[in-house]
Amino acid sequence: MDLKLTGKNAIITGGSRGVGRAIALGLAAEGVNVVVTARKSSKELLEVVEKAKSLGAKAYPLGANMNNADDVGLMMKEAEALLGDLDILINNAGIWLTGWIQDIPLSDWQETMDVNLTAPFLTSQYFAQSNLAKQRPGRIININSQAAFNGSTTGHAHYAASKAGMVALTISMARELSSQGITVNGIALGVVDTDMIRDNIEANPGYYESRIPIGRVAQPEDIANIVVFMASEPASYLTGTTIDATGGMLMR
Repeated sequence: MDLKLTGKNAIITGGSRGVGRAIALGLAAEGVNVVVTARKSSKELLEVVEKAKSLGAKAYPLGANMNNADDVGLMMKEAEALLGDLDILINNAGIWLTGWIQDIPLSDWQETMDVNLTAPFLTSQYFAQSNLAKQRPGRIININSQAAFNGSTTGHAHYAASKAGMVALTISMARELSSQGITVNGIALGVVDTDMIRDNIEANPGYYESRIPIGRVAQPEDIANIVVFMASEPASYLTGTTIDATGGMLMR
């Protein structure tokens, strides 16, 4: 299948490791030029960029603090300056702070909302403004979680609330933007073997697998394969949906 992605331009937030890294490299392998962002420049971020270049794509690193609105706006401006046009926005950056509801400090709640919900709103707003002004189509893909639908049982109520907000934001943006050529979709992840959760997986061997009907924890590349398709021309009839990519944990 020809995904018709060659020559497209994408920005991937939180792309230095894990799912974001896999998405950036998956897109680069299909001929997409990428701006890969992380909280700060690092060896991991530069390695992803160099790997993307080795796949034949143009690739650029950008550092940005996603809980700072000014940083987010500057990041989007710089990405557009580097790429020229923005065809694909992957809102992947997120944090997963821990705390039982009676113990969560307001600062943790606010930071979670800033990074997981406000930042995707700001990046999407910039993306929409730019593409509408240029009368260009585009794809926005929000990396979400099964916690948006199931809530949290492990001390992550603030994370779950931010992700539930992203579901509603995805639908609302799709209703507003789809008729103008910008589709908006999400993908709900279950348990993925990344740095964010690896300690939990190793501390409870077999626990997570027992919750997944497919019987295994996802690898970042499993998610990247789906996201690459969602960004492609053959997926152009999708909008306003959050795809279940949980190995059967969600089944919605």
